[in-house]
Amino acid sequence: MFATAKVAVFSDGCYWHGCPDHHRPSKKNSEFWSEKIQTNQARDRETNRILIDEGWIAIRVWEHEAPGPAAERIAKVVRARSG
Repeated sequence: MFATAKVAVFSDGCYWHGCPDHHRPSKKNSEFWSEKIQTNQARDRETNRILIDEGWIAIRVWEHEAPGPAAERIAKVVRARSG
């Protein structure tokens, strides 16, 4: 979190947050896990909405993203919002 710039950063796991590129549905207890992932995604959207309403920006980084480019993306937003 970068409080001065009002930037919140989240690292989302591909399985737990339903990455469109890497999420593979569970074959065991699939109904339970499908609902769990959908609930996580809904919570992520709600969290983003709350932050936006308070003047923040949420940056979500997938676990599969390379750290360097992800850090550059975050730094660019933080610099832009820091004036």
